[in-house]
Amino acid sequence: MRSVLDFQKKKASGEKITLLTCYDYWSACLLEKTDIDALLVGDSVSMVVHGNPSTLSATTDLMASHTGSVARGAKSKFIIGDMPFLSFRKDLNTAMTTVEKLMSAGAHAVKLEGVWGHEELVRHIVQSGVPVMGHIGLTPQSVNQLGGYKVQGKSDVAAEDLVSQAKKLEELGCFSVVVECVPKAVGKFISESVHIPVIGIGAGSEVDGQVLVLHDMLGFGEKSLKFVRTYVNGGGLIKEAVDAYCKDVVGKKFPSDEESFI
Repeated sequence: MRSVLDFQKKKASGEKITLLTCYDYWSACLLEKTDIDALLVGDSVSMVVHGNPSTLSATTDLMASHTGSVARGAKSKFIIGDMPFLSFRKDLNTAMTTVEKLMSAGAHAVKLEGVWGHEELVRHIVQSGVPVMGHIGLTPQSVNQLGGYKVQGKSDVAAEDLVSQAKKLEELGCFSVVVECVPKAVGKFISESVHIPVIGIGAGSEVDGQVLVLHDMLGFGEKSLKFVRTYVNGGGLIKEAVDAYCKDVVGKKFPSDEESFI
């Protein structure tokens, strides 16, 4: 996948779209060699890499730095950079400075949470030539307002509002939208209600694609969320390798003569 046009082609053909988060050069180099369609430099980096309790600590400079690292490692992948907390709610200049920094760092598109209250900004970014991915449902930047990380769209009224948000994002020119933590039926309803691809995370299987946090699906997280499938016990494999290294060093088995300069 090399452009926003590929997203639309996949939805039209019924082929699922695959995304993973990516935060650094090392993992970008690995994902560059995989079948993954696109990489999201998510503001979840604030939690996963920097150990913060929420995404609210992410800044524009932090996101631009990580976006640049990913872009240098995954030269053939489509890269989406997250606009961090309040960066698009202050004023137009602040928002466009964030967009500029992310795109200059190597992003091919930006993602921002919600729609109500910043409709004109979304339109402005799109009309400036920058592809925009929306994000509705559970929006982590609003965790304090939502009262925690909870499933959204459970009532008919809430579900209808999510559909309205998705339709508005499509009208404003977004090329796709992430829908997070909603009932499976609601994810399907949203996907069927818009022409742009709907990428789910905890939104069931009947959306147009899926995104997961790389560290979660590789088994590096401390706990597994309901919507996460762990494909390998990465934490266990690394512990095993490190312990083997320590054992070899203490037992004077590493380095060997072959691994030493003589």
